[in-house]
Amino acid sequence: MTTTEYLLNAALVLVVVRQLRGKRLAGAALYLPLAICAYAGYTYLHSIPTAGDDLALVLIGSITGLTLGTLCGLFTLVYPDRDGVPFARATGIAAVLWVLGVGSRIAFSLYAQHGGGETIRHFSIAHALSMDAWVAGFVLMAILEAVSRTAVLLVRARRLQGDRGAIILES
Repeated sequence: MTTTEYLLNAALVLVVVRQLRGKRLAGAALYLPLAICAYAGYTYLHSIPTAGDDLALVLIGSITGLTLGTLCGLFTLVYPDRDGVPFARATGIAAVLWVLGVGSRIAFSLYAQHGGGETIRHFSIAHALSMDAWVAGFVLMAILEAVSRTAVLLVRARRLQGDRGAIILES
C-alpha cells in the first residue's frame, strides 16, 4: 500500500470514529466520505472487468460493501439536535462494521505485499481472476460502503425532518 492509500483508509475510519461522539448530519459530515470515495474511484477504478470469473469477484466486493454500509447506517443513531437538525451518532456496532470493511481491505493488501502474493496469484490463476478484478472489487466495496451508509443516514434524516429535509444540504 502506498502512503496515499493508507491516508485514504485512515480518513474513512476517522469519518465514523468522529461520529462516535455525534455530528450534525449536514454539509461535510454527510458528504466527506463521498468525496473521498469519488477520489478513490477516479484514481483506482479504470474499468470493471468481466472476463473469466472477474465479474463474480467484483460483485462479491460490491455486495459486501453495500451490506456493510447499509448495516452501518442502520446501527447509527439518528435524532434531532436542539435546533431540529438531524444528528448522527455511530454506535459501537456501526464503528466495528465500518472498521471491518476498511480493515479487511488493508489486511488483504498487507497480506499480498508481505508473503501472500504468490498464494493470491495461484488462486487468481485457478479461478481465472485478473488483477483488475481484485482492484475493482475492493474499490467498489469501499465506494458502495460509503454510499450506502450515507444514503441510509440521509433517508433516516429526511424521515426525521419530514418536510424540512432541505436543511440537510446546508453546511
